[in-house]
Amino acid sequence: MLLKEIEAKSAVRHYDGANWNENEDNFTQTFYEQNLSQFWRPEDISLQPDLNLWATLPQDVRKAYSQNLAVLTFLDTYQGDIGMPVVSRSIDDRFHQRKAVLNFMAAMENAVHAKSYSNIFMTYLQNDEIDEMFAWTENNKNMQRLLALIVGYYEDLDRLTYKRRYDDLGTPVDSLEFDVAQWKAMVASVFLESCLFYSGFYYPLYFYGQGKLMQAGEIINLILRDESIHGLYVGNLAMEIYNKFDKSLQAELYQWLTTYLDEIYGEEVELIESIYDAVDLSHDVKIFVRYNANKAMMNLGFDPYFDYEEVNPVVLNGLNTETKTMDNFSMKGNGYQKMKSESLQDDDFSFDAPRIKR
Repeated sequence: MLLKEIEAKSAVRHYDGANWNENEDNFTQTFYEQNLSQFWRPEDISLQPDLNLWATLPQDVRKAYSQNLAVLTFLDTYQGDIGMPVVSRSIDDRFHQRKAVLNFMAAMENAVHAKSYSNIFMTYLQNDEIDEMFAWTENNKNMQRLLALIVGYYEDLDRLTYKRRYDDLGTPVDSLEFDVAQWKAMVASVFLESCLFYSGFYYPLYFYGQGKLMQAGEIINLILRDESIHGLYVGNLAMEIYNKFDKSLQAELYQWLTTYLDEIYGEEVELIESIYDAVDLSHDVKIFVRYNANKAMMNLGFDPYFDYEEVNPVVLNGLNTETKTMDNFSMKGNGYQKMKSESLQDDDFSFDAPRIKR
């Protein structure tokens, strides 16, 4: 396409750059710093020390543990591939910093979190067992319905985002319709990050709180730290939108919100039972999910939806973010400090003469 044609198509568009010397708001740069300070790689944690215990676990326990990791893999995949990128694209073009934070979070979801579950699979299971877990998840009706309930709102927002940007695609997008779709997609994201993940987190934390399968538990704790700030950040963006609506629309959307939560919780309960009934933990896991659903509601600026219940103290112990005994070759705890390094010099290979520090 010739330059003049391109210029004609984008004549009304003004391009600017991300200026990190100025704050776009009073929270995005704080979340940027927190995300970077928490950055980690799946390869930082060796899973080999878990193998002796894993080999002694009953088959039903190993199956439930693996099914949970498969569920988490699917959720993180779609959050990284679709959820966060769609929310980022929908943000107004002047908010470069917000887009940067959302894009960083998107990369963490798939490239770090989902890959971490694959590392656990590759350490614990044979290839045919891994294939079996993925096939089970793909064919699980509750898993598919949950993804449809989440991804559907991402896709609704994405369609409107493109229509708004490219007017020639059809009827111009009503700004209120767009804001509502954006808010609903953010609600879906927060419920995924702050609630739905936690049924899968429960079993690794259950072991971790007992001092078992500690390497995998450390991975879950690191992922959990990330998901916590993801839910908080998107929740902040959602609250900004919700507060623009008038009282009658807010009431209508709150009704939608609670209906939506009931629907995804209903699917989640059946999914929990299909995994945890075999190990007699379904009751406790449902409490844990309701506990985190209330956190999701608070991230969105609302009061808790479910009544308060005591969570299994063993799992709460697994959630403890205090640093455990760490070294660079086994676990990477929350007190982990990135290794500092310097380039090798010729003098580093001279062992007879005194070394001069440059």
